[in-house]
Amino acid sequence: MKMTMHIDEALLKRVMEAYGCETKTDAVEMALREMDRRVRFRELGARGLEMTPDEIADAVDPDYDLNALRVAETPRKYGSK
Repeated sequence: MKMTMHIDEALLKRVMEAYGCETKTDAVEMALREMDRRVRFRELGARGLEMTPDEIADAVDPDYDLNALRVAETPRKYGSK
């Protein structure tokens, strides 16, 4: 569909560079898809994944220990090369 839009050129250029969009159309389509994805993700969260709290609890391995996994990770030194 062809349409005329008024878009901030500097913003469009930054988006195209940041996401590697080759055309303005690609950048606008990518942005629209991302906004749609965010809305659908938010709606999914609001519906609680369409599961009861018990079903969600049963879906997680009882032996899963996030803190143990964090301790086991190799610490990263940020800010140095």
